[in-house]
Parts: sequence; structure tokens; C-alpha cells
Amino acid sequence: MPPPRPEGVRQFQRLFREAVGLNVDKADLKRYEDFIDHRIYRLLLRAEADAKAGGDVLIQPWNLPITAGLQECIEQFRKLDETLELAPILERLAHRPPLQVSYSDETEAMLPDLAGGLGIAVARTLKIIEPDLKNPQTKHWELASRIFELLL
Repeated sequence: MPPPRPEGVRQFQRLFREAVGLNVDKADLKRYEDFIDHRIYRLLLRAEADAKAGGDVLIQPWNLPITAGLQECIEQFRKLDETLELAPILERLAHRPPLQVSYSDETEAMLPDLAGGLGIAVARTLKIIEPDLKNPQTKHWELASRIFELLL
């Protein structure tokens, strides 16, 4: 994977600062990308199972198991007027085991907002784990990942 571009680091830092007041650095960016990639892939796997169960040949947005809380995080992300580039998300997903069902253009188009919503959700989770947290450490990311593993 290519090294993060400086504007990507600034975008990531801004997202966490504005969402919950966390200060993150370049080291956190790798943890964040791994977290987002894994979660999106897991959501797509569940969506694939839902689509196949319904006899669909494409994963549609309604197949994604988006909870009310995650939807709120997606809306908060949209209000921050942040944009994520779709290409890096899709490139990283391409390195995962392939799905048996493709996803629709509408599903593909929502991946950046989904990634942003997951970013807001993990930022909020880090603050729940330690309310006075300013700079997340490896242990905080590990705890957040374990929580999400149970829920998503």
C-alpha cells in the first residue's frame, strides 16, 4: 500500500478532532485504515449473505446491516462536510478474499460515507473507553476493535 499522502493525514486528523476532540497522528492512520477496511469487508460479507438469501445477484444498500447508531455516525460524518476518496477504499477491498456476489453502483457509491461513519463510530468508542482521552494509544485501538468485533 502506498504511504499516506499528507492531505490524507490532515483529513484523518480533522475527522477525529472535530468528531470527538481526539488528537491522532500518522501512527494512528494505519490503525484506522486497518480498522475501516476490516469493518467494511465484514459488513459486505453480511450483506452478501443477505443478498444471496433473497436470491439477489447484487449487494444493494439495503443489504448492508447498518444499525441506527452507525447511521447516526454516517449522518454526523456527512455534516462535517468531509470527503473520502473511493479509490483507496476499493483498492484495499480488492486485496480481501473475493465476494461471491458483486455490489451495485449505489452500494459502491455509499462506501466513502460508510467509511466516514465507521471513523466517527470508532472515535466515539475511543472516548467511551476513556472519556478524558486526548491521544489514543495501541491499547485503546485494540479495545475499540474488540468491541466492534462483537457488534459488527
